[in-house]
Amino acid sequence: MPHSVETATAYVIAALEDKGTATRDDFDVHGIVSATHRLAETWDFRSVDRGRFWSIAATFLKP
Repeated sequence: MPHSVETATAYVIAALEDKGTATRDDFDVHGIVSATHRLAETWDFRSVDRGRFWSIAATFLKP
């Protein structure tokens, strides 16, 4: 399956909701996808270091 903005968005949502402690509604998912794509220069976010991914996600936590 080719990677796209849709697969990247699904990846982000799955990562955010994986542990059951947060939901997609707690974060600006579009912001996370955009920032991660700029950093990784690919829609395949599996290549992004997990620590870096969570640092990005933390900046998009909604108040």
